[in-house]
Amino acid sequence: MGLLVPARRRGIEFLDAPHAIPGEQAVRELADVTRTNALFGGTSAVLAELRGCLPALPARATLLDVGTGLGDIPARAAAVARRAGCTLLTLGLERAEALARAARGRVQAALVADAFRLPFADRSVDVVTCSQVLHHFEEPEALALLAECDRVARRRVIVADIRRSWWAAAGVWGASWPLGFSAWARHDGVLSVLRGFTVPELAALARRVTPAPVAARARRGFRVTCAWTPLPHPGSRPA
Repeated sequence: MGLLVPARRRGIEFLDAPHAIPGEQAVRELADVTRTNALFGGTSAVLAELRGCLPALPARATLLDVGTGLGDIPARAAAVARRAGCTLLTLGLERAEALARAARGRVQAALVADAFRLPFADRSVDVVTCSQVLHHFEEPEALALLAECDRVARRRVIVADIRRSWWAAAGVWGASWPLGFSAWARHDGVLSVLRGFTVPELAALARRVTPAPVAARARRGFRVTCAWTPLPHPGSRPA
């Protein structure tokens, strides 16, 4: 790929492996992810995309955050929308009960469900966000996840992830020490970077699941976003 952009790695993060760490420890690891999102651009990347679509949302809208972690990003999204005059009902989805329970103080509803079979009808949620999740999967699963986000979203899909580079990997490793990350979180943080995407890679994945125009951008803190407005399904009525 180049001197500054390594080839995309495979590997298993501790948070991905079933029963690798107890549920309570997983929640603590996600608290480190929340801090990283706030400090290094994960949250701001999603909010930047959300601000762009707020004028197209109704006064009361819904947002589903797939792989919500502790619900930090939808909580910030609701605050941003409120300042713009939009009441945003936030839904968080996680795979494990312990994680969904931990998010319930920050989202209006937290669900335990399979991200590859979202329990929502077609075009039933105004905005679907998926942040720092896609890099956990190999290409077939990543495409299936994006397709589900596209199916459910009515007005906007926002995908954010880590922009892969050696600089980002070194930065995560170095920052993990003063931030007091555990060895598990340090391992997962560096591996997450090496499993991340370049802007063209993320855009290419999205364009394989939607014919809609896809906007992909590099964001601060070695983040990347892509977003699109889903096209109506054949035979569907306008929202």
